Amino acid sequence: MVHIPVLQKEVLKYLDPKPNQNFIDATTGEGGHTLAIIEQILPNGKVLGIDWSQELIQGLKVKSNLVLVCDNFVNLKEIVKRERFLAVSGILFDLGMSSWHLEESKRGFSFLKNEPLDMRYSSQNPLTAEKIVNYWSKSEIEKILREYGEERFAKKIAEKIIKARKSEPIKTTFQLVEIIRKAVPSRHQPQKIHFATRTFQAIRITVNDELNNLEKVLPQTLEILKPGGRLVVISFHSLEDRLVKNFYRDRVSISLKILTKKPIRPQKKEIKINPRSRSAKLRAAQKI
Repeated sequence: MVHIPVLQKEVLKYLDPKPNQNFIDATTGEGGHTLAIIEQILPNGKVLGIDWSQELIQGLKVKSNLVLVCDNFVNLKEIVKRERFLAVSGILFDLGMSSWHLEESKRGFSFLKNEPLDMRYSSQNPLTAEKIVNYWSKSEIEKILREYGEERFAKKIAEKIIKARKSEPIKTTFQLVEIIRKAVPSRHQPQKIHFATRTFQAIRITVNDELNNLEKVLPQTLEILKPGGRLVVISFHSLEDRLVKNFYRDRVSISLKILTKKPIRPQKKEIKINPRSRSAKLRAAQKI
């Protein structure tokens, strides 16, 4: 499957890369946005590409103006210092999963494939989806489904998980999907979004500590960007978007100028080509 970077035209518009400038792609993934930025900053500009998945970093072709680091973006300041990556004109976060995670990782990110319940971006991470569903308490599971999945049947799903694991360990995605199917009333199942979507989202966010990492990294960007530098964040669900929106709003006129009054959404044409882009929201700001 060809990787299609989300909102690519809009990313370039708001980052506004110019020849010889330096940029950071904090979620380089399969390199779609990274390579598009590199084309604009030749001959001497550089991109620092960061990704937590070793396989994705290894899959990218080494270029003289691309510095690749396998790490969690929560360590952004540390990474920048270590790599001596200075004069940063823009930082990009694309918070969506790459198609590699869904299609090829075999780590149980998709409820449409029967795979082990893993859901880790990095194999160094000790927490897996399997540990959550088999060892966490009912109240802990219910809490993450409600908070991170905004799942209205959180209580029922948590109850069914606890009941199911008493007879055998829950080890695969299809086992979990079947449990969710029994918990969600059938009249709520034929919806636009699959009935397992919210549960899988909540567990994935928990495994990778995604919201906490985002909250910790946003303030770091202001220490790294040079004045006039731009910050572009693409989020895929309301909790991420709210974090970004509040971060921008709280710093307006102190250290940031907001460039997007409302979040930028993909056009119908893009959604048709790349259905996964449908929930993407881009927010951009400039350091003052």
